[in-house]
Amino acid sequence: MRHKSEQPASPADEPHRFDLRVYYEDTDFSGVVYHASYLRFLERGRTEFLRALGIGHREIFEQGKDSYYFAVRAMTLDFRKAALMDDKLSVETRTDSIGGASIEMGQKILRGGELLVGAKVKIAVVSAGKPIRLPASLLDKLRAGPKT
Repeated sequence: MRHKSEQPASPADEPHRFDLRVYYEDTDFSGVVYHASYLRFLERGRTEFLRALGIGHREIFEQGKDSYYFAVRAMTLDFRKAALMDDKLSVETRTDSIGGASIEMGQKILRGGELLVGAKVKIAVVSAGKPIRLPASLLDKLRAGPKT
């Protein structure tokens, strides 16, 4: 459910895609991806999504008093199928809605076209330990979509 202040992302926007390979370190003793590894894959997908928007974490941190960061406020995961050691995976990330101080994203982890994990992520924009309104420059980049 969206609050009145939230705006849906453009429906024409294609999700950003980040490809990766499953390594031994991502798996349990049986060669199946350990459940916590999916969180790292999703984080990398969100980071690369932001990078494609022209938003780099280092640049944000170096803004001095105007610096901010992203904090996962809520996440829902739906594990459908397991990934295995050496699989090639893709993480798709899209903006579902933009609120005053938060961003809701949808993510998928796929093997080929097969859905392995679905995720809904609510990200808070935080400065000095408190939520802040999305900076105008961030809002503009989110609305424009990734340049892949």
